[in-house]
Amino acid sequence: MLSLTFGLIAALAWGIHDVCASTATARTGIPMTMLAVLTTGLLLVGPAALILGDWRMVTWPGLSLAALSGATYTLAAFGLYRAFSIGPVRLVSPVIGAFPILSLLVAAAQGRYPTLGQWLAVFAIVLGVAMIAVLTDHHDHPADSDAARPAHATRTALFWASLSALGFGTTFALGQAASQAGNEWPTILVTRLSALAVVGTFVLFRRVPLPWQGAPWKLLAAMGFCDATALGLVQAAGSLPHAEFAAVTSSIFGVVTILLAWAFLKERLGALQWGSVAVVFAGIGYLAL
Repeated sequence: MLSLTFGLIAALAWGIHDVCASTATARTGIPMTMLAVLTTGLLLVGPAALILGDWRMVTWPGLSLAALSGATYTLAAFGLYRAFSIGPVRLVSPVIGAFPILSLLVAAAQGRYPTLGQWLAVFAIVLGVAMIAVLTDHHDHPADSDAARPAHATRTALFWASLSALGFGTTFALGQAASQAGNEWPTILVTRLSALAVVGTFVLFRRVPLPWQGAPWKLLAAMGFCDATALGLVQAAGSLPHAEFAAVTSSIFGVVTILLAWAFLKERLGALQWGSVAVVFAGIGYLAL
Protein backbone atom coordinates (compact mmCIF):
# COMPACT_ATOMS: atom_id res chain seq x y z
CA MET A 1 0.00 0.00 0.00
CA LEU A 2 1.59 3.23 -1.21
CA SER A 3 0.26 5.39 1.63
CA LEU A 4 2.00 3.12 4.15
CA THR A 5 5.23 3.39 2.17
CA PHE A 6 4.99 7.18 2.15
CA GLY A 7 4.44 7.13 5.91
CA LEU A 8 7.41 4.86 6.56
CA ILE A 9 9.74 7.04 4.48
CA ALA A 10 8.40 10.08 6.34
CA ALA A 11 9.10 8.34 9.67
CA LEU A 12 12.67 7.63 8.55
CA ALA A 13 13.17 11.26 7.52
CA TRP A 14 11.73 12.62 10.76
CA GLY A 15 13.76 10.10 12.74
CA ILE A 16 16.97 11.46 11.19
CA HIS A 17 15.66 14.99 11.79
CA ASP A 18 15.15 14.23 15.48
CA VAL A 19 18.63 12.74 15.88
CA CYS A 20 19.99 16.12 14.76
CA ALA A 21 17.41 18.26 16.55
CA SER A 22 18.75 18.04 20.10
CA THR A 23 22.18 19.30 18.99
CA ALA A 24 20.73 22.05 16.79
CA THR A 25 18.26 23.45 19.32
CA ALA A 26 20.89 23.41 22.09
CA ARG A 27 23.18 25.59 19.96
CA THR A 28 20.70 27.91 18.24
CA GLY A 29 17.41 27.73 20.17
CA ILE A 30 13.98 26.66 18.95
CA PRO A 31 13.00 29.76 16.87
CA MET A 32 16.29 29.80 14.95
CA THR A 33 16.14 26.06 14.36
CA MET A 34 12.58 26.22 13.03
CA LEU A 35 13.36 29.26 10.84
CA ALA A 36 16.42 27.60 9.30
CA VAL A 37 14.70 24.24 8.80
CA LEU A 38 11.65 25.78 7.13
CA THR A 39 13.77 28.06 4.93
CA THR A 40 15.97 25.20 3.77
CA GLY A 41 12.92 23.09 3.03
CA LEU A 42 11.40 25.96 1.05
CA LEU A 43 14.53 26.30 -1.08
CA LEU A 44 14.25 22.61 -1.91
CA VAL A 45 10.50 22.44 -2.42
CA GLY A 46 10.02 25.77 -4.21
CA PRO A 47 11.75 25.03 -7.55
CA ALA A 48 10.30 21.52 -7.72
CA ALA A 49 6.79 22.82 -7.06
CA LEU A 50 7.10 25.55 -9.68
CA ILE A 51 8.39 23.11 -12.32
CA LEU A 52 6.46 19.92 -11.54
CA GLY A 53 3.25 21.28 -10.02
CA ASP A 54 0.05 21.38 -12.05
CA TRP A 55 -0.99 24.91 -11.10
CA ARG A 56 -4.11 24.69 -13.28
CA MET A 57 -5.61 22.39 -10.66
CA VAL A 58 -5.09 24.88 -7.83
CA THR A 59 -8.27 26.01 -6.10
CA TRP A 60 -8.83 28.63 -3.42
CA PRO A 61 -10.24 26.05 -0.98
CA GLY A 62 -7.13 23.91 -1.54
CA LEU A 63 -4.79 26.86 -1.00
CA SER A 64 -6.67 27.88 2.16
CA LEU A 65 -6.43 24.37 3.59
CA ALA A 66 -2.72 24.23 2.74
CA ALA A 67 -2.10 27.57 4.46
CA LEU A 68 -3.94 26.40 7.58
CA SER A 69 -1.93 23.18 7.48
CA GLY A 70 1.30 25.17 7.54
CA ALA A 71 0.11 27.24 10.50
CA THR A 72 -0.85 24.19 12.54
CA TYR A 73 2.45 22.52 11.64
CA THR A 74 4.40 25.32 13.31
CA LEU A 75 2.32 24.75 16.43
CA ALA A 76 3.02 21.01 16.30
CA ALA A 77 6.76 21.41 15.77
CA PHE A 78 7.14 24.11 18.43
CA GLY A 79 5.12 22.03 20.88
CA LEU A 80 7.33 19.02 20.22
CA TYR A 81 10.56 20.96 20.80
CA ARG A 82 9.19 22.61 23.94
CA ALA A 83 7.80 19.39 25.40
CA PHE A 84 11.09 17.55 25.00
CA SER A 85 13.01 20.48 26.48
CA ILE A 86 10.88 20.38 29.65
CA GLY A 87 9.84 16.80 30.29
CA PRO A 88 11.43 13.37 29.83
CA VAL A 89 10.82 11.19 26.80
CA ARG A 90 8.70 8.69 28.74
CA LEU A 91 6.29 11.48 29.70
CA VAL A 92 5.80 13.43 26.47
CA SER A 93 6.53 10.97 23.68
CA PRO A 94 3.47 8.74 24.26
CA VAL A 95 1.24 11.82 24.19
CA ILE A 96 2.75 13.20 20.97
CA GLY A 97 2.80 9.75 19.36
CA ALA A 98 -0.96 9.34 19.87
CA PHE A 99 -1.88 11.71 17.02
CA PRO A 100 -2.71 8.85 14.58
CA ILE A 101 -5.89 8.25 16.57
CA LEU A 102 -7.04 11.72 15.53
CA SER A 103 -6.22 10.84 11.90
CA LEU A 104 -8.50 7.79 12.10
CA LEU A 105 -11.28 9.84 13.68
CA VAL A 106 -11.02 12.37 10.85
CA ALA A 107 -11.13 9.56 8.29
CA ALA A 108 -14.22 8.12 9.99
CA ALA A 109 -15.88 11.56 9.95
CA GLN A 110 -15.23 11.70 6.20
CA GLY A 111 -16.92 8.33 5.69
CA ARG A 112 -13.78 6.15 5.55
CA TYR A 113 -14.57 3.90 8.50
CA PRO A 114 -11.61 1.82 9.72
CA THR A 115 -12.34 -1.81 10.52
CA LEU A 116 -11.95 -3.20 14.03
CA GLY A 117 -8.69 -4.86 12.96
CA GLN A 118 -7.34 -1.56 11.66
CA TRP A 119 -8.26 0.21 14.92
CA LEU A 120 -6.49 -2.51 16.90
CA ALA A 121 -3.43 -2.28 14.63
CA VAL A 122 -3.23 1.50 15.14
CA PHE A 123 -3.56 1.11 18.91
CA ALA A 124 -0.78 -1.50 18.78
CA ILE A 125 1.46 0.97 16.92
CA VAL A 126 0.70 3.78 19.38
CA LEU A 127 1.23 1.44 22.37
CA GLY A 128 4.49 0.10 20.91
CA VAL A 129 5.84 3.60 20.32
CA ALA A 130 4.88 4.60 23.87
CA MET A 131 6.51 1.52 25.40
CA ILE A 132 9.76 2.08 23.51
CA ALA A 133 9.84 5.70 24.68
CA VAL A 134 9.14 4.75 28.30
CA LEU A 135 11.68 1.91 28.37
CA THR A 136 14.39 3.90 26.61
CA ASP A 137 14.01 6.99 28.77
CA HIS A 138 13.96 4.90 31.97
CA HIS A 139 17.11 3.10 30.87
CA ASP A 140 18.96 6.27 29.91
CA HIS A 141 17.88 8.37 32.89
CA PRO A 142 17.24 6.04 35.84
CA ALA A 143 17.79 8.81 38.38
CA ASP A 144 15.26 11.14 36.81
CA SER A 145 12.24 10.39 38.96
CA ASP A 146 8.83 11.99 38.51
CA ALA A 147 8.77 12.78 42.23
CA ALA A 148 11.84 15.01 41.85
CA ARG A 149 10.26 17.03 39.03
CA PRO A 150 8.11 20.05 39.97
CA ALA A 151 4.41 19.47 39.32
CA HIS A 152 4.15 22.62 37.19
CA ALA A 153 6.96 21.37 34.91
CA THR A 154 5.10 18.10 34.37
CA ARG A 155 1.87 19.91 33.57
CA THR A 156 3.66 22.29 31.20
CA ALA A 157 5.38 19.43 29.37
CA LEU A 158 2.08 17.57 29.00
CA PHE A 159 0.39 20.74 27.76
CA TRP A 160 2.94 21.25 24.98
CA ALA A 161 2.93 17.53 24.13
CA SER A 162 -0.87 17.53 23.83
CA LEU A 163 -0.75 20.67 21.71
CA SER A 164 1.87 19.03 19.50
CA ALA A 165 -0.23 15.90 19.02
CA LEU A 166 -3.29 17.99 18.17
CA GLY A 167 -1.17 20.07 15.79
CA PHE A 168 0.23 17.06 13.94
CA GLY A 169 -3.16 15.42 13.59
CA THR A 170 -4.72 18.64 12.32
CA THR A 171 -1.80 19.36 10.00
CA PHE A 172 -2.06 16.01 8.26
CA ALA A 173 -5.83 16.15 7.98
CA LEU A 174 -5.76 19.65 6.46
CA GLY A 175 -2.76 18.90 4.22
CA GLN A 176 -4.29 15.75 2.79
CA ALA A 177 -7.61 17.51 2.23
CA ALA A 178 -5.71 20.25 0.39
CA SER A 179 -4.03 17.65 -1.84
CA GLN A 180 -7.42 16.17 -2.68
CA ALA A 181 -8.71 19.63 -3.60
CA GLY A 182 -5.79 20.37 -5.95
CA ASN A 183 -2.31 19.24 -6.93
CA GLU A 184 0.25 17.93 -4.42
CA TRP A 185 3.20 20.18 -5.29
CA PRO A 186 1.39 23.53 -4.93
CA THR A 187 -0.10 22.25 -1.68
CA ILE A 188 3.31 21.36 -0.27
CA LEU A 189 4.77 24.74 -1.32
CA VAL A 190 1.93 26.80 0.18
CA THR A 191 2.10 24.78 3.41
CA ARG A 192 5.80 25.54 3.81
CA LEU A 193 5.34 29.21 2.92
CA SER A 194 2.60 29.50 5.52
CA ALA A 195 4.69 27.80 8.21
CA LEU A 196 7.66 30.03 7.44
CA ALA A 197 5.46 33.13 7.55
CA VAL A 198 4.14 32.19 10.99
CA VAL A 199 7.61 31.55 12.42
CA GLY A 200 9.05 34.67 10.77
CA THR A 201 6.23 36.84 12.16
CA PHE A 202 6.80 35.42 15.64
CA VAL A 203 10.55 36.11 15.45
CA LEU A 204 10.02 39.70 14.25
CA PHE A 205 7.17 40.49 16.66
CA ARG A 206 8.95 39.09 19.70
CA ARG A 207 12.34 40.40 18.50
CA VAL A 208 13.90 37.00 19.11
CA PRO A 209 17.72 37.17 18.86
CA LEU A 210 19.03 34.81 16.21
CA PRO A 211 22.56 33.40 16.63
CA TRP A 212 23.60 33.52 12.98
CA GLN A 213 27.29 33.17 13.74
CA GLY A 214 28.34 29.71 14.78
CA ALA A 215 25.04 28.08 13.79
CA PRO A 216 25.43 24.46 12.57
CA TRP A 217 24.27 25.28 9.04
CA LYS A 218 24.99 21.87 7.52
CA LEU A 219 23.06 20.18 10.29
CA LEU A 220 20.15 22.60 9.92
CA ALA A 221 20.14 22.09 6.15
CA ALA A 222 19.98 18.32 6.60
CA MET A 223 17.10 18.77 9.03
CA GLY A 224 15.31 20.99 6.53
CA PHE A 225 15.67 18.38 3.79
CA CYS A 226 14.33 15.62 6.05
CA ASP A 227 11.45 17.76 7.31
CA ALA A 228 10.39 18.84 3.81
CA THR A 229 10.54 15.25 2.58
CA ALA A 230 8.52 13.85 5.47
CA LEU A 231 5.78 16.48 5.53
CA GLY A 232 5.52 16.47 1.73
CA LEU A 233 5.06 12.70 1.59
CA VAL A 234 2.33 12.64 4.22
CA GLN A 235 0.51 15.45 2.43
CA ALA A 236 0.96 13.82 -0.99
CA ALA A 237 -0.68 10.68 0.38
CA GLY A 238 -3.94 12.64 0.51
CA SER A 239 -4.80 11.55 -3.03
CA LEU A 240 -4.10 7.85 -2.27
CA PRO A 241 -6.43 5.18 -0.84
CA HIS A 242 -6.33 5.04 2.98
CA ALA A 243 -4.44 8.34 3.19
CA GLU A 244 -4.79 8.29 6.99
CA PHE A 245 -2.38 5.32 7.14
CA ALA A 246 0.46 7.59 6.01
CA ALA A 247 -0.06 9.69 9.14
CA VAL A 248 -0.29 6.54 11.26
CA THR A 249 3.01 5.07 10.06
CA SER A 250 4.78 8.43 10.13
CA SER A 251 4.12 8.49 13.89
CA ILE A 252 6.83 5.87 14.45
CA PHE A 253 9.56 8.46 13.88
CA GLY A 254 10.45 8.12 17.56
CA VAL A 255 11.12 4.42 17.03
CA VAL A 256 13.30 5.24 14.02
CA THR A 257 15.30 7.72 16.15
CA ILE A 258 15.97 5.03 18.75
CA LEU A 259 16.91 2.44 16.12
CA LEU A 260 19.30 4.91 14.48
CA ALA A 261 20.91 5.54 17.85
CA TRP A 262 21.26 1.77 18.30
CA ALA A 263 22.76 1.29 14.82
CA PHE A 264 25.14 4.28 14.68
CA LEU A 265 25.64 5.46 18.25
CA LYS A 266 25.89 1.92 19.67
CA GLU A 267 23.15 2.53 22.24
CA ARG A 268 21.84 -0.73 23.66
CA LEU A 269 18.26 -1.95 23.37
CA GLY A 270 16.78 -4.43 25.81
CA ALA A 271 14.50 -7.37 25.10
CA LEU A 272 11.36 -5.43 26.02
CA GLN A 273 12.36 -2.61 23.66
CA TRP A 274 12.88 -5.06 20.79
CA GLY A 275 9.52 -6.61 21.65
CA SER A 276 7.88 -3.20 21.43
CA VAL A 277 9.54 -2.63 18.04
CA ALA A 278 8.08 -5.96 16.89
CA VAL A 279 4.60 -4.87 18.06
CA VAL A 280 4.89 -1.62 16.09
CA PHE A 281 5.88 -3.33 12.86
CA ALA A 282 3.30 -6.08 13.36
CA GLY A 283 0.65 -3.36 13.46
CA ILE A 284 2.05 -1.80 10.30
CA GLY A 285 2.17 -5.22 8.65
CA TYR A 286 -1.52 -5.76 9.40
CA LEU A 287 -2.44 -2.40 7.88
CA ALA A 288 -0.54 -3.39 4.73
CA LEU A 289 -2.70 -6.49 4.23
